[in-house]
Amino acid sequence: MSDVIRPPVQRGSGALIGPPATAAIPTDARRARRVAPLWVVFLGKKLGHLLVVLVAVTFLVSAMVDLLPGDPARAILGDNATDEQLAQVREELRLDDPVIVRYFIWLGNALVGNLGVSLRTGQPVGEAIAQRLPVSLELMILAQLIALVVAISLAMYAAYRPHGVVDKVSTIWSFSAISAPHFVVGLGLIYVFSVTLGWLPTSGYVTIAEGGIWLHFTLLLMPAFALALEPAGVYQRLLRGDMQTTMRDDFVLAAQAKGMSTPNILFRQVFRPSSFSLVTLAGINTARLLGSTLVIETLFALPGLGRLLVDSVNSRDFVMVQATVAVIAVFYVVVNIVIDLLYLVLDPRVRSARG
Repeated sequence: MSDVIRPPVQRGSGALIGPPATAAIPTDARRARRVAPLWVVFLGKKLGHLLVVLVAVTFLVSAMVDLLPGDPARAILGDNATDEQLAQVREELRLDDPVIVRYFIWLGNALVGNLGVSLRTGQPVGEAIAQRLPVSLELMILAQLIALVVAISLAMYAAYRPHGVVDKVSTIWSFSAISAPHFVVGLGLIYVFSVTLGWLPTSGYVTIAEGGIWLHFTLLLMPAFALALEPAGVYQRLLRGDMQTTMRDDFVLAAQAKGMSTPNILFRQVFRPSSFSLVTLAGINTARLLGSTLVIETLFALPGLGRLLVDSVNSRDFVMVQATVAVIAVFYVVVNIVIDLLYLVLDPRVRSARG
């Protein structure tokens, strides 16, 4: 009977006294008014953005590939193909259809898990991506680890000894690291460590099962360093500024006055509250590095996703290009969703602002 609205009772003072306002609302109505958790609403919005980004990116890529000079049918069959053979390939692949028609055919197949077959090799696109993606992911993770270790070490020492020699040198180094393109760094590493010193192999790739752990990682070391240099410079400058600002806060000065050890102050009191911007930027760069691997993979002859994309563009294999770009776009958006959700957990100010 709690769902029935009770009339108010008049007391001697003339005031109407009744049950609380919430009791006048039926239980079912109160349940309907309950708001979904913040992370559910946030995740729903981000998934909607993901769909929009995927459709926009894949369609634009399809349109741009269609504008490239050359004939995909001739690229598939070679220069010695006859007109009848070229016409047959165009009809089978529907190359004469408008680009928007071909795109929606591809999109319908992709939604059911069929990414098509490569026009260049005849290999299923999903199988080709599954073979190449682990190489790019391993290179990206290794580069990110190198960048974070170098940046955090230099930033912590610079924050502990501001305006010292290490602080000044690391500032110059970070500016140079940000300015240097990946391929220039890669060529420099090849000249120094392969050509001049002979310490590392120039290029190539072998799995751990084929060549062992040592050869596997020595082949990835120079590409990873070439890819890690620019984000390491960005991380170092960002974290150094945040940590130097935190070092001047009252709670850090109080910890120093209490005689806490330097490692405790740097790691627990200073680094943790200064790492929010670094977490966000590292998440964005993690997704961006996957797209940046195409230059490094081509330079060092690594069979990754970036090199697959370059080869597919050169051969006008638009089916492979669409699927590869879609995978990179999905990875980029998913990583950003995870970072945003992590930020909701780490920083209560974000929860209150979005709530």
